[in-house]
Amino acid sequence: MEREERDKLGKRAVSVAIVGNIFLTVFNIIVGVMSGSYALISEGAHTISDITTSIIAFIGFKIASKPADDDHPLGHGRAEAISGLVIVVFLALIAYEIIRGAIEKLFFGGVTTVPDSLAIVMAIIGVFVNLLMSQYIIRLGKKANSPAIVADGKHQRVDILSSLTILFGVLIAQYGYPQLDPIIGLIIGILIIKTAFEITHENLNNIMGTVPSQELVDEIIEVANSIGPVCDSHDVRVNYFGSYATVTMHIKLPANMSLEESHKFVHLVQNKILDTIDIVQRVTVHACPVGIEYSHNQQLD
Repeated sequence: MEREERDKLGKRAVSVAIVGNIFLTVFNIIVGVMSGSYALISEGAHTISDITTSIIAFIGFKIASKPADDDHPLGHGRAEAISGLVIVVFLALIAYEIIRGAIEKLFFGGVTTVPDSLAIVMAIIGVFVNLLMSQYIIRLGKKANSPAIVADGKHQRVDILSSLTILFGVLIAQYGYPQLDPIIGLIIGILIIKTAFEITHENLNNIMGTVPSQELVDEIIEVANSIGPVCDSHDVRVNYFGSYATVTMHIKLPANMSLEESHKFVHLVQNKILDTIDIVQRVTVHACPVGIEYSHNQQLD
């Protein structure tokens, strides 16, 4: 995918996230205050964090899109994973404030009121807005091969559960159980912590170079083996940078092939992998003569 097209997808995703979350933040807090729903006010605070995290995700996305240079010969792809870890800090702070407020209301004499039915309407609106927004952002993130944008979309998806939980809590509170409202706020805080752990795990794996999937390795081997004289492909190593990957690998060629011919087929393999597999941006191939066994302990650069 061309960088210009990828940038357009990233800008579209962050624009949708920011506009949608500004709408939800304003109306969740206003309706929460008017209806007396602590859970809605908590969700409003959460959506403020969504705006911040979407901006951070986009900053990481833009840095990761920069081409390789002398200081970063393999590119800047892991900036997206770093931005994901920064997002986790914001999520942790918001979760702490929400959980602390809920515990104060439940156990330390905070005033608990029955939320007005207006809170029900806002919760229903929140479900549909978050559903449409999260699905759209995740789809754009996958199309752009951006783990930061996909993670932001998954973060938005948590808000669907939050809105459903608020809806359920407000409905139950109408029947004389107002203490359920801060309990819902507590659940929202826990959901945010769960999302933070998931994003941390995913982005740490990215930084540590975890291979995206065995399917990607199998596809690389299949493409390489489709080149005429290639007898076998092996020792495939994928270095994952979130939005793209680099590959080193060995191919077996006939032992009687000249250096010039083997050089030509090495480049054919490299070019076909780059043309066929969108996520791969750099390939280094080493040619091995068929019938000669040797150690692969020394890795390619």
